[in-house]
Amino acid sequence: MLPEAAHQHHVPGLAHHFDNLEQQAEATTLGMWVFLVTEVLFFGGLFMVYTVYRNWYPDAFAAASHSLDITLGTINTAVLITSSLTMALAVHAAQLGQRKLLMLFLVATMALGAVFLGIKSVEYYQKFVEHHVPGAGFNFEEPQYAVHAQIFFSLYFVMTGLHALHMIIGFGIMTFMLWWAWRGTITAEYYSPIEIAGLYWHFVDIVWIFLFPLLYLLGRHAH
Repeated sequence: MLPEAAHQHHVPGLAHHFDNLEQQAEATTLGMWVFLVTEVLFFGGLFMVYTVYRNWYPDAFAAASHSLDITLGTINTAVLITSSLTMALAVHAAQLGQRKLLMLFLVATMALGAVFLGIKSVEYYQKFVEHHVPGAGFNFEEPQYAVHAQIFFSLYFVMTGLHALHMIIGFGIMTFMLWWAWRGTITAEYYSPIEIAGLYWHFVDIVWIFLFPLLYLLGRHAH
């Protein structure tokens, strides 16, 4: 019994309070899913607020949505969908123990995430130049919609800003995973951290898949 315990204690990546890697993977995956459920509730509340105000002020929301750069939004959508692919390929490489390929796909995922944040920064700068940032300096081209358009842009910055924050956190997670992959901590036997990181990254991508049509597409059409 003692030799077996000693063997388990030295399994790479196995925490002392788990019996084996399978049990540890199940527990950590469950923990991530519970966390993601709370995130769904969080963003779901924002989506509900958006839906209510859009139903109250459809014309103002349509006018404000038209000022968003749909081309940049579409490019960012394509970028994130591609990053989900590279993340899935990273998980597959980890499962096969292909260390170099894993690192390559992690770097690709991070690069795509950086492109997304860069494009989003350009969009924010455009809104700043156009005086579409809510506050004392807010100005809208159609004065009859100015008050309610400011509500739209408040939701736009809150929702996309929180999404960008989650992207930055994901970038940090990927950096840590890359470090682990480089050290050889991630192996064909111990790849659950990559899977869990992938769940988080896919969730952030899915949130944008909802944000893009709500802010850039649906908001363009009044009732």
